[in-house]
Amino acid sequence: MKYARLKLVLTLVILLLYPLYLLKHQYFTKKQSDKPAYSYVGKKVCIECHETEYNDWRGSDHDRSMDVANDATVLGDFNDAVLVSKNGVTHRMFRNGKKFMVHTDGEDGKMHDYEVKYVFGWTPLQNYLVEFPDGRLQTLALTWNNLDCSWYSMPDFLYKNEVVDHNNWLHWTNQAQNWNSMCAYCHSTDLKKGYDYKTDTYNTTWAEIDVSCEACHGPASYHVKWAHMPEYAREKIKNYGLLEKTSGLTSVEYIDKCARCHARRSTLNDYDPHFKSIYDHIIPELPTTPFYYVDGQIKEEDYVWGSFNQSKMSEWGVQCNDCHNVHSGKLVLPVETNELCLQCHKAADYNTPNHHSHKDFEEKGDLVISESGVVFEVGSGTQCYNCHMHGRHYMGVDYRRDHSFRIPRPDLSEQLGTPNACTQCHADESNRWAQDYIEKWFGISRHYQFGWAIYDAQHGFKDSDRQLVEIINSPEKVYSYSKKATALANLTFESDSSKKTLYTALTNVNPQIRLTAVRILRIESQKDIDRMLRMLSDGTKAVRMETANKLSFMTDEQIPLRYHKIFHAVLKEFEKVLQYNYDAPMGKFSMGNFYYMRKDYKLAKRHYLAAIKQDNQLDVAKMNIANVYSALSKPDKAEKYLREVVEHNPNDSLSLYNLGLLLSETRKYRESLKYLIKASEKQGVNPRVFYNIATLYDFFNDHENAVKYLRMATRKNPDISTYSKSE
Repeated sequence: MKYARLKLVLTLVILLLYPLYLLKHQYFTKKQSDKPAYSYVGKKVCIECHETEYNDWRGSDHDRSMDVANDATVLGDFNDAVLVSKNGVTHRMFRNGKKFMVHTDGEDGKMHDYEVKYVFGWTPLQNYLVEFPDGRLQTLALTWNNLDCSWYSMPDFLYKNEVVDHNNWLHWTNQAQNWNSMCAYCHSTDLKKGYDYKTDTYNTTWAEIDVSCEACHGPASYHVKWAHMPEYAREKIKNYGLLEKTSGLTSVEYIDKCARCHARRSTLNDYDPHFKSIYDHIIPELPTTPFYYVDGQIKEEDYVWGSFNQSKMSEWGVQCNDCHNVHSGKLVLPVETNELCLQCHKAADYNTPNHHSHKDFEEKGDLVISESGVVFEVGSGTQCYNCHMHGRHYMGVDYRRDHSFRIPRPDLSEQLGTPNACTQCHADESNRWAQDYIEKWFGISRHYQFGWAIYDAQHGFKDSDRQLVEIINSPEKVYSYSKKATALANLTFESDSSKKTLYTALTNVNPQIRLTAVRILRIESQKDIDRMLRMLSDGTKAVRMETANKLSFMTDEQIPLRYHKIFHAVLKEFEKVLQYNYDAPMGKFSMGNFYYMRKDYKLAKRHYLAAIKQDNQLDVAKMNIANVYSALSKPDKAEKYLREVVEHNPNDSLSLYNLGLLLSETRKYRESLKYLIKASEKQGVNPRVFYNIATLYDFFNDHENAVKYLRMATRKNPDISTYSKSE
């Protein structure tokens, strides 16, 4: 009987556990496998089936993007070579057995010997990395010029008017030259930054040291399984078992694949091949000042994506692989003979003297030396890319061409202060000289260039919003999303149509447009808050993060109950992004801003001070910590930081204005007036400054000047009468 009862109990237990097992297997296990495990297999596994592609890739810039320092990879002269930088420091490059060594100034300002652990890049220059105990890899200032086989100091080229010593953020031992956060993503495969913001240390890892097959095609473990399956079993598997789709893409999708590295951008998190959009990983920089000229031409390094997305080629569906072999990086046809361009452009129309109006190679003439120091032989003017892809030197010796493929416009150069290929090449001639030739060859008429609208908006000209709205609402074949987002970013909201355009942009299909709309929306009413709260549910991470940034000042009492859960979830997601980027001064600054908006002034102060400690020239952090000290009733400390900003940047209207206001609040009225007047003389000044000056003159019983500045205030802003004296 006892045995029978025990058997019955065990049977019942089994019967009860089986449904639980099924529940776990069907639901919990399935939920966990929504993102199946995958692994990187390495390029050697790919060679068996993809030998042609591998041979193209071998020796490419991607292949040579990074490597361990050894006799086969180091190009620089380490045979007791000596270089004296402009600050008078003598550096030495030498060997210690198999090790490559440098004798240079360290983070304490003293001279030390450092071992080169890795090489970075191949041509036209090669950088060298030094490893530090906290997991940092730092890029030496000492750089090898592979074009003329010589050493040079990078700061001597990049920061000609600045002394870069160990106290400067730009020094090779400091964050500006940190490989882990500034360089690593674009030089290795499956890079994980591994930054711990609590300990300020790194544990950075990669699957492969260079930019290998899986950097673009994604982890290949499932693809390898697919390759070993019989033909009949493969049909059910999407994209050959690869997480990254690289064929059958739209031109936008294709170009965005390259944007992860070939765009000037900020980063939200480590890359995950499951991401649906590049805006889940990065935020590409818009083609606007200060990184670009007002018409979109390259000024600072842009890494191609930002310039190409402005081009007519981009607008009409041309993509990277139409010109470049994606595995070797080389051009698919010779560019010197214009064959590359003649794939699409008719030779009878464009490869003739009637179009280029320059002497051919066999004709007599004089060479010219461009403003960048590039020598152009007679005949160079017949080559499409010299007129339509003029370039600039970056990193000292790296000549990179502008991929916006623009028509030279010396007329815009004269009026907007932008460069043009004509006078960039003929550096000793004027814009007027170039324009006379353009008019002689092509007539007087010129098409409208979107830089006009940006220029007008930035200089406060009337009617600029109308021009910008027309650009934003135009078909994509007329203006790309990139140009539309740039136009949107410059709206001044002087009309109802511009506000309507902004509100419509919040629901645009393009994440760059939505992100820009969230960024520029002024929260002035409950309706604006409601619009922003709806953006918390956006499917793209970059949009949600910008929304969290804009709404971080809000408390639960200010938010409808139905938004509480998602609001806190997105805030938590935003904090993780801030922690991820906390290794850089701007990351610490952003963390300070977050707590300042949350009115946690003590934490805000801590993070602002950390940012300033890392970069003592970070004026925006000093401006904000001055606000914190004012909020904490410590005006003396606020004044100290504002004076530092003004001393470092004496032409900045905002810092002059803020210092003037603070001095007025501390009853230093005469000195306050001096700084407010200085602010009023600068471009981009807040119109309120004229009212503040008038108020001070009235306080000093100087009624003539008070009336003068009050009239100026009224001209600048007719609604100035609504301002209170406290402003």
